[in-house]
Amino acid sequence: MGFDNNEPEQRRRLHAALSGAGITTGTLWLQYFSIGGSVGEYEVEAYLQGMLSLPELERDLLAMAANELSNSGPGPHAPYADELPLDETPRPAEGELPDDGDDPR
Repeated sequence: MGFDNNEPEQRRRLHAALSGAGITTGTLWLQYFSIGGSVGEYEVEAYLQGMLSLPELERDLLAMAANELSNSGPGPHAPYADELPLDETPRPAEGELPDDGDDPR
């Protein structure tokens, strides 16, 4: 499964919300699992590291879990997929350089 256009931004903002609230991956996973999440803690950690793609539903459940744990305290909010702008332009994957249009061939 490949990354959709908004997945890297949703992951980045989830990570910021977790850091701001001092929520560990284990605590996030337990809350996520209790509200119906279906992937394991290892997969959640891999997702947060940018090494694994997750379906939109699972990403939204992670955002919900993070927001429930932070109790709307100070700090960033973890966004749901429908809160991110619709952007149909392809973005480079994390770690890739953007295409500047110059074809060396």
